Amino acid sequence: MLFNSIQFAIFFIVVTCLYFILHHKYRWFLLLASSCYFYMAFVPIYILILGFTIIIDYYAGIYIEKSEGKRRKLFLIASLLANIGVLAAFKYYNFLNENLSIFLNGLNYKNPIPYISILLPIGLSFHTFQAMSYTIEVYRGNQKAERHFGIYALYVMFYPQLVAGPIERPQNLIHQFHERQYFNYFRVVEGLKLILWGIFKKLVIADRLAIYVNAVYNNHSHHNGPTLLLASIFFAIQIYCDFSAYSEIAIGSARVMGFELMTNFKRPYLSSSIAEFWKRWHISLSTWFKDYLYISLGGNRVSIPRWYLNLFLVFIISGLWHGANWTFIIWGALNGFYLVFAIVTLNLRNKLSQLIGFNRIPKINHIFQLLMTFTLTSFAFIFFRANNVSDAYSIISKIAKCSGTIYYDNPSTMIYSFFGILLLFFVEGKQEFYGSSISFLHNKHWIVRNLTYVMLIVTIFLIGVFDGGQFIYFQF
Repeated sequence: MLFNSIQFAIFFIVVTCLYFILHHKYRWFLLLASSCYFYMAFVPIYILILGFTIIIDYYAGIYIEKSEGKRRKLFLIASLLANIGVLAAFKYYNFLNENLSIFLNGLNYKNPIPYISILLPIGLSFHTFQAMSYTIEVYRGNQKAERHFGIYALYVMFYPQLVAGPIERPQNLIHQFHERQYFNYFRVVEGLKLILWGIFKKLVIADRLAIYVNAVYNNHSHHNGPTLLLASIFFAIQIYCDFSAYSEIAIGSARVMGFELMTNFKRPYLSSSIAEFWKRWHISLSTWFKDYLYISLGGNRVSIPRWYLNLFLVFIISGLWHGANWTFIIWGALNGFYLVFAIVTLNLRNKLSQLIGFNRIPKINHIFQLLMTFTLTSFAFIFFRANNVSDAYSIISKIAKCSGTIYYDNPSTMIYSFFGILLLFFVEGKQEFYGSSISFLHNKHWIVRNLTYVMLIVTIFLIGVFDGGQFIYFQF
């Protein structure tokens, strides 16, 4: 069930109304049953996989809390192996097997391990990481084991963020399911505003840009450098609007019922460095890797070469988390290289900035840093979007030559695309420099607010793309 569908609109209205009608002690069951229905709307049989990991992690949490010494670690390891095992079997089996075949063929051996034709369960990486955070936090003593099986299952399956996050921590979410939530008009309005803005970003910006991006990237051999360059810039904005739209609809849907999910994006394309970009982009995943992998590897409390290696490894694993393809691994490695290179060259770049005189004109310097950060992230996203590594190299080589003119066969698509991009950066610029809220949707004058609602809704119906486009991060 997609957020950008009529089915979800009906589902959301029915579930929310029933939620406030029901007594508090029955609400967990309604939300759990609704979340099961929501997930089964994709591939029903895969609910069994979720059930399997939920049962294991529920009991693992209890036994971790009750045990001492090595037994606690054994229960944690059992839980992690179960989750990682399911993820590896469904997401990485064929990828590893294919690369093993290539290696063995090079040695003139045949790979005896068969390939398996299997569909990746939707959102598997997201709810696997959320489940893992629970047992890790119980092991660390930061979260009490949840004795209510239904509440724990709801923590993993809560429908707004089940498929594509935000990846929640148990300390933030589980206690909210135990608390009595009351209907609050202002909270409901704030949630609906987030949903409206998310739908606008998905249908008017992301899906409109996708038309051009898909046409160019899926036939890249027929296009020249300027066209591929424009498509790459469009994709960088498309993936941001697509994913942040999902997060905003999820956060808004939860807020209407009284639940607060963590912020997942903070205007990442207004970052002035790669380090800042990763503090603003997919925050729930970035902080997950920081808390559970980077710090466990030693973080920056090790020798400098080991620190650089830790950063690089985290980004490579982050790339692999996104998909079983070398394109994602290279994308992660590039971002890791950017971050390490920025640290190594910090003093040199500061001296160069003083020599050029950028330090005396901070606004120009800031704009230059914004453009450089966007350029680097957009370049890395070429590997993210390309179908394979060979295609990515071909696209980059054509962009480097930059010969020819930009292709477009539908002027209205280009006009609508640039309109959406300009509106996005106008709104986010106002948020960044004049306040954290969407100024027009939160304007103190009710006329401005209501006109904004009407204009967004009318624009969605006039130029939104209603082709049932799936969210990009559903594949992860």
